[in-house]
Amino acid sequence: MCGIVGYIGSRNVKDVVVGGLAKLEYRGYDSSGIAVLDDGNIKVVKSVGRLANLEDKLTSAPVDGNAAIGHTRWATHGKPSDENAHPHQDCSGRFAIVHNGIVENYLSLREELTAAGHQFRSETDTEVVAHLIEELYNGDLFQTMIAVGKRIRGAYALVVLAKDHPDEIIVLRKASPIIIGLGENENFVASDIPAILEYTRDIYVMEDGEMAVLTKAGVECFTMEGEPVQKEVYKVTWDAVSAERGGYPHFMLKEIHEQPKAVRDTLRGRVAEDLSGVTLDEIGFDEAFTKSVDRIHIIACGTSWHAGLVGKAVIEQYARIPVDVEIASEYRYRNPIYTPNTLAIVISQSGETADTLAAMREMQSKGVRVLAITNVVGSSAAREADDVIVTWAGPEIAVASTKAYTTQITALYLLAIHFAHVRGNLNDAGVHELLEALAALPQLAEQVLDTAPQLKSFARRYVEATDTFFIGRGIDYAVALEGALKLKEISYIHAEAYAAGELKHGTLALITDGVPVIGIATQPDLYEKTVSNIVEVKARGAFVLGMTWVGNDDLEKTVDEVIYLPKTLPALAPIAAVIPLQLLAYYAAVARGNDVDKPRNLAKSVTVE
Repeated sequence: MCGIVGYIGSRNVKDVVVGGLAKLEYRGYDSSGIAVLDDGNIKVVKSVGRLANLEDKLTSAPVDGNAAIGHTRWATHGKPSDENAHPHQDCSGRFAIVHNGIVENYLSLREELTAAGHQFRSETDTEVVAHLIEELYNGDLFQTMIAVGKRIRGAYALVVLAKDHPDEIIVLRKASPIIIGLGENENFVASDIPAILEYTRDIYVMEDGEMAVLTKAGVECFTMEGEPVQKEVYKVTWDAVSAERGGYPHFMLKEIHEQPKAVRDTLRGRVAEDLSGVTLDEIGFDEAFTKSVDRIHIIACGTSWHAGLVGKAVIEQYARIPVDVEIASEYRYRNPIYTPNTLAIVISQSGETADTLAAMREMQSKGVRVLAITNVVGSSAAREADDVIVTWAGPEIAVASTKAYTTQITALYLLAIHFAHVRGNLNDAGVHELLEALAALPQLAEQVLDTAPQLKSFARRYVEATDTFFIGRGIDYAVALEGALKLKEISYIHAEAYAAGELKHGTLALITDGVPVIGIATQPDLYEKTVSNIVEVKARGAFVLGMTWVGNDDLEKTVDEVIYLPKTLPALAPIAAVIPLQLLAYYAAVARGNDVDKPRNLAKSVTVE
């Protein structure tokens, strides 16, 4: 997820573009850059690090012109560096582009363009588009971009500046969001509304598969085939602070709603189009190594540890490899046992969690191969691990993790399927079934978000609760742990999760009249047993909110209220089941008047032991 701003008009382009990027820096902040059409030439200035570094460069090397595009980067391909920062240019310097998204077929395009004589300066997927424009350019930039759109696969919001076309900016959109701002004798483009709200509240929201041509005089919109499109003007009524959150009252709620896209982005390019297998080009596991692994240690903290518990369940179920899930702060103090074929997986949203990094370094000192699952390309975990899977969740601003968790689970699903397929534990039909269900998860997550009103009502009724319990069996227990953590960390209501079968071993003593209990029952093999455990807490006076699949109507006879989830494979239930628990925690915190995005005593990234 990156920030894009473009402008054509008579204002100071640096002020408009860099000022807009400052309002989008929450979207990406490992590097930034600007390209300006200045006196018939394109001048590019860019810098690794925060936007302030770019501003320092522009102070000593000012730019001016009538059109400019700018970008703040959240790295996905290539480490944070000046070379990998956007904008990118072709060999001749006639074109400059900024890009938000992923070019899935960039490797094949890069090989083709290199063979044609193009010289690349960066490690990014984006640069191939600049060279492809140069290769296909026929004097008509509009028609060239139609041809470019037909050659690239993936998700992209592309904004293009051309030396030979100084009076226009071209925009293409596929899957990645982009908006157009309308002004008088000036027009704007941005990846999000806050960037341009200072100048206009009249917006075109670009739809998937559309392109636009911006000039000072106006904006024309088209399909990717070049057919004109009539757009309705959307008038922004939010204030600037709300606009930064996309109109949501809190970043956490915004990030909960971003989960369908985040899961989709994490899957993109890693699942074969015919659903025949998983492609993890970023890791160096050859067939021999994949088959040799005899034990996996997953090491993480907090929410990432809960993701690891889900990973354990699916890796053991499908790949049949024993998995230990360890809390990083405890792991290196207990003299763990390794075999020559142990694989370690460390999970950290930021890639900077001190305990996780210390555990990783300890394992590497013992000769253990380490795979990192992280959301930050340039992080310590990403740099130091032997292999890396980046989750493309985009920046997560709220302290309470939501989309980082679901994308970590998604990455673990991909890894489990890859191991199972290579090792012969899943046949082609089994792989296809799993990948088909996995590809449907983003749409399923969108449906689950519709449970929000029901969760909001429940949270308001139990806003004064002092204790809440979450129960589940099997993989549902892992989800219950994450649900309890979310409620504790932002609502400050004491919450505990228990394996439902353990209730009679002491926990039932805590169940009294009116105590809220959330019972999760998504696993068919454990459904009847979980219902029996729910009956036990009901008999002690608990108020039970049950959660199960659509069709399990009999649960209504046992519980006080039910959340119904759209069906998927039982192993994929955690993504569907966690979203209502995130919403429950969010609405409980709001009802109690808490600072949702910045809960007391907590920090986003724990960088000390």
